[in-house]
Amino acid sequence: MTMPCDDAGTSRVTRFEVFTGVGRRRDWPPEVKASILAESFSGQETVCSVARRHGMSPSQLFTWRRQLRKQLESQGAAVPAFVPAVVDAVAAEEFTPAIQRPKKRRRSKASAVELEIDGVAVKISRGADAGVIAAVIEALRVTR
Repeated sequence: MTMPCDDAGTSRVTRFEVFTGVGRRRDWPPEVKASILAESFSGQETVCSVARRHGMSPSQLFTWRRQLRKQLESQGAAVPAFVPAVVDAVAAEEFTPAIQRPKKRRRSKASAVELEIDGVAVKISRGADAGVIAAVIEALRVTR
C-alpha cells in the first residue's frame, strides 16, 4: 500500500493490508530441518529454490547451513570445502600463443577537409601533402 507522506499524518488511513503466510516464527522439527538441509546440499537445485519450495526465507536456510558447517567443524568431521587448485608449469615450447590477425583500419571514403572558396569546392583527402594543399588554396585565391 502506498500512502503519501506529504500530509504528515493529518489525514486518516482508509485502507491497510494484513500479511499472512511466511513472516511468523516457526519451530521446525529436527527431522524436517535435516531433510531440508540435505536437499540444499544435494546440488540438484539452488539453495534459494529449496528455501522457496519449503516456504522459508533463503537467508534462513543459509544460516542453517552455516550453523551445520560450524557444528561439523567443532566435531572434527570433514566439512564440504573448495577443491584445491593444482597449477602445472607449462614448458615454453608447449605454449602456442593465439594467432592474432592484424587489424584492418577502416578508412572512410569521405574527404578529410572540404573547402569552398568563392563557389569552388575543393575536397582534400587524408594523407595529402601539406605543400600541395597550400598551393591549391593559393591558386584558388589568385584566380578569383
